Amino acid sequence: MTNLLLVTGVAGFIGRYVARYFIEQGWSVVGTDNSPPENAPLANLKAYHRLQLPDPTLATLIESYSPQVWIHCAGRASVASSITDPASDFYGNALLTFEVLNTLRINAPQCKFIYLSSAAVYGNPRSLPISEDHLPSPISPYGFHKLQGEQLCLEFSKVYGIATASARIFSAYGPGIRRQVMWDICHKAIFQDSITLQGTGQESRDFIHALEIAKALFIIANKAPMQGETYNLGTGVEVTISELAELLLDALDYQGSLKFDGKVSAGNPLNWQAEITKIQTLGFQPEVPLKQGVRTFANWCRAELVGI
Repeated sequence: MTNLLLVTGVAGFIGRYVARYFIEQGWSVVGTDNSPPENAPLANLKAYHRLQLPDPTLATLIESYSPQVWIHCAGRASVASSITDPASDFYGNALLTFEVLNTLRINAPQCKFIYLSSAAVYGNPRSLPISEDHLPSPISPYGFHKLQGEQLCLEFSKVYGIATASARIFSAYGPGIRRQVMWDICHKAIFQDSITLQGTGQESRDFIHALEIAKALFIIANKAPMQGETYNLGTGVEVTISELAELLLDALDYQGSLKFDGKVSAGNPLNWQAEITKIQTLGFQPEVPLKQGVRTFANWCRAELVGI
């Protein structure tokens, strides 16, 4: 019998990669999102249902499909928006996570549940690299709400015996993402003779390709104990924004100037690097070198923005 995966938020950036990867591994995938069908990744999906969660229809879907695994990719994903509109972020992240977990508890308690959390739960860490036992210290509503989602997963595991795990994703990138620092740099490089970026350039991140995220989630679904635990999803490599910009601008053959304005946005941590031993013990190993991934992303951006 073919295993079945439910992906909430399947039309989003990571949701698309997750659906594609599981299908390539021989799974059937049912997806939900609030996007119209023409904007959803319909190819090879067993079914697509347009829902604005929370929606009572979800309970009926779970009962009819009986998924073995549910990966919750739906939710809001903007630190800046969470600061200006914390209510929407709370409802779209923490509260929605409760709603879907409760739906799972009632309708398919045997189904494994994987929650997409974020390294934002760490805030500005005391030291690098950051391991999962580092004390969470969010500095944005988004980080707090992601942490609350993790606690809900732990609650439903401990109290109701639901198999859950949370994946703390560091800086995701790859063709398909039209926001955040890589897109910003490419967009400016293609249309401007000079580029100004926020910060000093010495801020750092741990960039992980969305394909690697999908692969890690597949490993969690198949090998993790699923007792409410958390996993860092990164590559273990710290890269400064200055170094990242250099790689992107080189890939685009950019001849203009680059400078940093010295201003750090509220809610954005200064430095990140993941300790990934925990996910590695399950069999995960990053395989996409940043230079290669950046070049592929830059080429995709150029094709998206200028058609060549």
